Amino acid sequence: MSEAVIKEKEKQKQFILSNNMWKVMFDLSWPAVIAMVLYGLNSVCDAIFVGRFIGETALAGVSVAYPLSQISVGIGSLIGVGAGSALSIALGSKDERVQKRLLGNVNYLSIITTAIYIVLGLIFSTQLVKVMGGEGEALVLGDRYFRITILGSLFWIYGLAGNMIVRAEGKMKSAAIMMGIGLVVNIIFNYILIVVFNLGVDGAAWGTNIGMFVYTFIGWIYFGKGYASFKSKVFSIYRDKDIIKSIFSLGISSFIMSFMNLVQAVIVFNALSKYGTVADIAFYGAVYRIFTFLLTPIFGLMRALQPVAGINYGAKQYERVISSFKVFLVTSTILTLPFWLISMISPNLILGLMLPDQPFIGTQLTYFRIYMAILPLLATIFMSMTFFPAIDKGKPAAIIGIVRQVVFYIPVMLILPKFVGVSGIYYGTFAIDVIIVLATIMMVKKEFNVLRSKDSVYA
Repeated sequence: MSEAVIKEKEKQKQFILSNNMWKVMFDLSWPAVIAMVLYGLNSVCDAIFVGRFIGETALAGVSVAYPLSQISVGIGSLIGVGAGSALSIALGSKDERVQKRLLGNVNYLSIITTAIYIVLGLIFSTQLVKVMGGEGEALVLGDRYFRITILGSLFWIYGLAGNMIVRAEGKMKSAAIMMGIGLVVNIIFNYILIVVFNLGVDGAAWGTNIGMFVYTFIGWIYFGKGYASFKSKVFSIYRDKDIIKSIFSLGISSFIMSFMNLVQAVIVFNALSKYGTVADIAFYGAVYRIFTFLLTPIFGLMRALQPVAGINYGAKQYERVISSFKVFLVTSTILTLPFWLISMISPNLILGLMLPDQPFIGTQLTYFRIYMAILPLLATIFMSMTFFPAIDKGKPAAIIGIVRQVVFYIPVMLILPKFVGVSGIYYGTFAIDVIIVLATIMMVKKEFNVLRSKDSVYA
């Protein structure tokens, strides 16, 4: 590693360790927010192309399959969040061994998990789409979409994991550029394959795969050319039990969150299939994608918080760790408000992008607003999901995800729609998230007390 790179690495770390926290937040967050908004646009653009150029049934099929395609995203998040958290702590504590061997362990885990996912996914794809509530033509289209995304899963997994490692270095601008290029490629190929060549849902899936390949390829160039702030060999393979254990323990909460979102989707789409229509499935698919996209500024701030909290924790600067959480939480809440207000005031405008030929009745607009109502407060949950792994505590974050889905979501979604129909999905989701936000606030306050007690010891 050149002397200039070493100096740049140290400069970045010292900036995170000693500068004004608001300045640290701003400098790291704006490119991270842009990066996650760009990533979120992948999903939105897919839905717009499918809804506008293929049709409502195709959108229903893709909506049913979409949560299944996110399994690869969950695996990539597990590896990326875990490796990123381990790297941030290693940078703060100057652990050269972990820094040097981290990427080799990421490569090993990416290859193994991808192989398992491809085999199981292709064998059980049709059954999984059925479990999601897919029926008739929606089942056929959803299965085709899902199977194609499985074929490109290495690039989904490694691309996301690699980008999270770049963010963990604090290089949010580099991560944003990588995502931006991937998005542009995705949009171009979606247009070519769907509109020009009329390949339907196959085109949507292949367009995303191509975008993810480019995203991954740029990551390989980044690590291979030595742009990383730690020693790395792009195609090295290592299998260090302690590093793998650390990656899993710190990243498992992110995977659980993704997996629980899949569980949520299974319950919801089955309820929609049982108590609603194809139109209800397509409508929920549109609402869910809009909701997720509006969360992307929070996701960006989450990624920026991770190196700030992790590096300061590794350096035993616990009061700055607490300060980082508060600053990022306030900012993420404020940043979400304008987009949230627009969606609440003009839901027709946003929904019409994906379902241009569907007139939205008053009941649907009410459902939309109920589903969106809690959105600004969800910053507390998502910041906590990053905060705990960043301070070497993956368990509390995992508990938040499990409790939300297993303890509350599954029972509520199995029971409530039986009595009130489709509306139970929207009202039930709102009530559950209110409870989880309050519980998360209590957990974070408790952890603050623990960190302050440590700070007094090292003072």
